[in-house]
Amino acid sequence: MRPPNTLTLPAPAKVNLFLHVTGRRDDGYHTLETLLVPIDHGDHLTLSERGDTAVVRGRGAVEVAAADDIAVRAARLVQRNCGIQRGVDIDIDKRIPVGGGLGGGSSDAATVLLGLNRMWQLGLSRRALMAMSLELGADVPFFIFGEPAFARGIGEVLEAVSLPPTWFLVIAPPVRVATGAIFAAPELTRNGGSARMSVFSEGYGRNDLQAVAASRFPEIAACLDALSRETAGAAPIGMSGSGSCVFAAFSREGAAQQALSRVARAGRAGFVARALNHHPLRRFAAP
Repeated sequence: MRPPNTLTLPAPAKVNLFLHVTGRRDDGYHTLETLLVPIDHGDHLTLSERGDTAVVRGRGAVEVAAADDIAVRAARLVQRNCGIQRGVDIDIDKRIPVGGGLGGGSSDAATVLLGLNRMWQLGLSRRALMAMSLELGADVPFFIFGEPAFARGIGEVLEAVSLPPTWFLVIAPPVRVATGAIFAAPELTRNGGSARMSVFSEGYGRNDLQAVAASRFPEIAACLDALSRETAGAAPIGMSGSGSCVFAAFSREGAAQQALSRVARAGRAGFVARALNHHPLRRFAAP
């Protein structure tokens, strides 16, 4: 019996450098303007082709039932849209915290789409995969897009941007934030001004979700205060997505590592990650 066709692939996290909520559509989705940056810290997925048509998750986020996992739904989406009569085992080594605002589930789903495109030799273009992936969630197209991007709409209108070398010190508070609850908060500002690409600069923008999340989760506020103290204004700080993870951005890796050491001595868990110019699986989609 031949060995199974197997791929072990990365699923990088992302950081929102800013996030403006600009409105709400009639269908309930919020319109956004945000700067999304992939980073070299993330999950690892192993896809193994099966001898039947089942999609089976092994390891994964313990907080999410296998049937509800967006990675499983991504594989079934490929089967359904492409008429594929093959199955796959999905094993997820979770390193991105669930409910942390780093896009872990969306990135896992994108890696499944890109990985199956390669494994099953589907030849789908990046544009086709992005269009398919929007059914799974607004952040999934970004990971398939594959580079830092300014996103509009509900996150699906993407424009590539260039960033200088950047390292992020990320702190993960021990809380899980439900994105829907933050967006549904009555105190959330929903009429943020529109950004213009020409005004982007270091520290530009804000996260309109940050005040809501910090007021409901004191540990987020405490981590932001800790970053502010440890960086002494030398680095932009903020919250990624709807939280809970917070970050400080540095132009030098050494400065980020020194700040991590100070934060760790204060008893807070974190990591340093570099901004990626390209998703590691970007070539898994046809141009």
